[in-house]
Parts: sequence; C-alpha cells; structure tokens
Amino acid sequence: MLTVTAQNLGDTLVLRCRGRIVRGDETAILCSAARQYGRNIILDLAEVEAIDAAGIGALISLQAAGIYLKIMNPTEQVRETLRITKIDSIFEISSSEEGRETATGAAADSSEHAWHATVG
Repeated sequence: MLTVTAQNLGDTLVLRCRGRIVRGDETAILCSAARQYGRNIILDLAEVEAIDAAGIGALISLQAAGIYLKIMNPTEQVRETLRITKIDSIFEISSSEEGRETATGAAADSSEHAWHATVG
C-alpha cells in the first residue's frame, strides 16, 4: 500500500510517501501525483519501507518527462537500494536534517494543500 500526500511550497512540491513504492498501482499513484502537480519535486521517503525496480523505473521516467526530483530522507533500506542501483548518482539525495531545512525553509511561503491517495 502507498499513501502520497502533497504540499505546495510555491514553485516546489513536496510529495510525502508512506508505504512501498513497488510494481503495480503504487508506482502509478506516485507518477500521477508528480505529473499532476509540478516540475520541481522534493520526494520525502522517510516512511517508505521499500522500493523495487518498478519504483526506480518510475523515478527515472519522471526525470525523463522533465520533472526535477530531489530525494529527501530515504530510509536505510531505500538508500541502500538507490546506492546498489547507482540511482544515487542520478538524483540529488539529502539526509533528514538537510531535507528538513529545505522543506521548512520554504514553508513560510507555502500554500498548504494536501492531497491523499491510497492504494490497498
């Protein structure tokens, strides 16, 4: 199951993901949210348990579509998958402290709008 919550921070969108980014509806939900809401996206993976090849493919397809993705707060398991697949050399990845500064620094100018989608 994947839940995606979107927060608009002016010209940047933060997509907070919870669950797993894996083959099936989960990757479709992520891609749909990203394509619908923006070109500059911070993808917060602090609550993502796992990402598989389809999830990595979704990230690459979003980049190919001209969407700039910055990955924030990946869990150890997700970070290791990104490292093994060498995706960490393609995307900017920030730790939780760096990511928190990015997200909260822009929050003063944000129009907070949450969007939720859940796949079961």
